[in-house]
Amino acid sequence: MRWIGWSLAGAGVTAATLFALRRPLLARLLGLRPAEYAVRVVRDIPIRMPDGVTLYADHYAPRTGGPHPTILIRTPYGRPGELGPLGVFEHTGCMLFAERGYNVIVQGVRGRYRSEGEFEPFVNEAADGRATMDWIAAQPWFDGNLGLWGPSYVGYAQWGLAIDGPPYLKAIVPIMTSARFSPLFYPGGAFAFESTLRWVFLIDASDRHRHNLDLSALWRVFVVGERILDRALHHQPYATADTIATGAPVSFFQRWLTDTDPQGAYWSRVDMHRQLHRIDAAVHLVAGWYDIFLSGQLADYAALVAAGKRPYLTILPLAHTGLSQPLEGMREGLWWFDAHLKGKRELLARRPVWLKLMGSNEWHEMDFWPPPATLHRYFLQPGRGLDRQPPPAAAQPSRFCYNPADPPPSIGGAVLSPLAGPRDQRALEARSDVLTFTSPPLTADLDVIGPVRLVLYVKSDRPFFDVVGRLCDVYPDGRSINICDGIIRVRPDIGECQPDGSRRIEIDLSATAQRFRRGHRLRLQVTGGGSPRWGPHPGDHSPYGQRNGGSPLEQSIYHDAAHPSVLILPVVNGTVSRDQTASAT
Repeated sequence: MRWIGWSLAGAGVTAATLFALRRPLLARLLGLRPAEYAVRVVRDIPIRMPDGVTLYADHYAPRTGGPHPTILIRTPYGRPGELGPLGVFEHTGCMLFAERGYNVIVQGVRGRYRSEGEFEPFVNEAADGRATMDWIAAQPWFDGNLGLWGPSYVGYAQWGLAIDGPPYLKAIVPIMTSARFSPLFYPGGAFAFESTLRWVFLIDASDRHRHNLDLSALWRVFVVGERILDRALHHQPYATADTIATGAPVSFFQRWLTDTDPQGAYWSRVDMHRQLHRIDAAVHLVAGWYDIFLSGQLADYAALVAAGKRPYLTILPLAHTGLSQPLEGMREGLWWFDAHLKGKRELLARRPVWLKLMGSNEWHEMDFWPPPATLHRYFLQPGRGLDRQPPPAAAQPSRFCYNPADPPPSIGGAVLSPLAGPRDQRALEARSDVLTFTSPPLTADLDVIGPVRLVLYVKSDRPFFDVVGRLCDVYPDGRSINICDGIIRVRPDIGECQPDGSRRIEIDLSATAQRFRRGHRLRLQVTGGGSPRWGPHPGDHSPYGQRNGGSPLEQSIYHDAAHPSVLILPVVNGTVSRDQTASAT
């Protein structure tokens, strides 16, 4: 969850090469319009909050003309001048905006680096951000047009400002983030252990010296960090893994383990999605197919549309740690701000939804998400098959044993990790506690665009257990690449109890846009967990992370006429490429 370490992965340019690139070349690679202004930079500007706490900001401004529109970026990850050698990346981004006629205010959030106060994730961003907007509005260089920009936590910090925002707040660009954070921490009722702990470690490592990211912090993050995290991520019980990762308990990590009710007081204050109908600023959501926030961001889009808004949505083939994330977000942000802060309305001729169809070289435009689709049902079969035909009238269930002391690992996917994204799953599929159901080779290309669902009839010898489903693309050479997945934590009130004691459950496998090529096969994985991505299930109703291990669980997956377990895929034909103008179907 950070804005740091950029690279032009999508353009074939490595991170190291960035130091040698001049900004005009970088701008051309990104497709930005030419620079217009020389830029001046003023650092360490104090901005006093109503409670007396002072937050510090950097100001990048065109040297001539003005006043100009302003872009506000509020970050816990350090201002350019606070990041030492890594600050060149953030500095370059701010310069690219400012050279094109924007004031850029980069402010450290409360309690991070030089900014005063205590950092408590999420809870102070709305109030502090509003005070900062008031300060901007009083400056002589402000022309009355404000935009908000940034990824991850920097993107979350935009929502509280935009809800009932002032009329001069014209546009926001939340990148790979969401207005609802509780689903990120508790996907399907499980706990997102790896992503949470990695963020806790990052915040701790970068907070050891408040005024700058010094060499010891860099060493801890980039040299020994993975060694420390590997030990912490495999520590049981995982409720104390924060101490292994940082040397002491972390209050907000402990809170997320225990204050788990999304409808409770804490998450009702943190989650902003209930107020999205009160946003008047133009919203452009930039998402990633393997991003940890994808489901929440698509739900934000749907909520804005339901409220009568007209958000734009761009979905890129990226995981959260994709190094080209901020650069792609900058490209999307610049034209959005040009349209809404500089009045270049002709730029809005692009249709509202733009996405990359993975497995192809195609970008597609459409009027809304998800596009109309035909639901193809692939039924689980005896013998581990996956077929359009319903299963036979009678068949024995497929069984596996889930051992909390040796849970199946997670490989790739939507996780905050350098190894996130599409990965070969064959090592995982070789385990006896992972069931696979595979289709015959496809006779034609299959475009799956939209939310993927899995209906399972499952039975366990315990009332509490997890089930993971994962859709994979199997290549002719045998590679099995994960496309999308999901988890559900089953308890007695989850699912529909059947007369034989099995349960009908539905698992949201998230959404995708994937072309499965002719000759490839579809594969469904079914298993009982994925560690350390999700905290291992102990086999009982213990609170998150409080129990070490547990005895093995026996689980059965039914696939017969009375129990038609099925994978449901939204198949879209005749989607519209970026350079076409016909309606999407």
